[in-house]
Amino acid sequence: MKTRFFRGMSHGVPIALGYLSVSFGFGIMAVKSGLSAAAASAISATNLTSAGQAAGVSIIAAGGTLIEMILAQLTINLRYALMALSLSQKLDKSFTTPKRLIASYGITDEIFAVASAQPERLTPGYMYGMILVAFLGWVSGTILGAAAGELLPASVTNAMGIVLYGMFIAIIIPPSRKEKSVLTVVIIAALISILFKYLITVISGGFAIIISAVIASAAGALLFPVHDEEGDEV
Repeated sequence: MKTRFFRGMSHGVPIALGYLSVSFGFGIMAVKSGLSAAAASAISATNLTSAGQAAGVSIIAAGGTLIEMILAQLTINLRYALMALSLSQKLDKSFTTPKRLIASYGITDEIFAVASAQPERLTPGYMYGMILVAFLGWVSGTILGAAAGELLPASVTNAMGIVLYGMFIAIIIPPSRKEKSVLTVVIIAALISILFKYLITVISGGFAIIISAVIASAAGALLFPVHDEEGDEV
């Protein structure tokens, strides 16, 4: 148990280091949006989702409704449910239902990728170790960023606040260069967002995010359907 826990921790270190810089940008963004350092830290401690947190803070800053928040988070974070279903096929028999629920808290894109790459069955100790280190990196970065946002001058925080958006760009550029379908969906989402930003201004920011994501995803499914092994569209 201990060996697997420490092995999970070692695999979580690179994830934590990446999270440290990204969540630092989130902490600055949250404070700039009017949240306190404590509120920003609490959000990161209860939500391990960079895109979801960024969208949530934007909705809060814009005075959005609870329905907007729920729909935005559901749209953005639905992928985690699919990741959890995929990982469930690799879990060791020692994973009871309570242990599955605990592990589900820490399923992120990076943790899913590392866990999926493991050749052996995933044990609770391994998952807990990796999630713990990643969690510490994410929350620590948020605390440091929020503190910096409250202490540093606006000129500095404005420059550092772009870190979070830089991460989003870094995520979409590599697959966009390889896959025409990804590039097309990204362009559609960007165009719709611009439309809401400058032309259809009556739509709130929260619903704009939801509509952009849904339309772009639907367009991608229609234009680039995925085929199963027998050639049928799925």
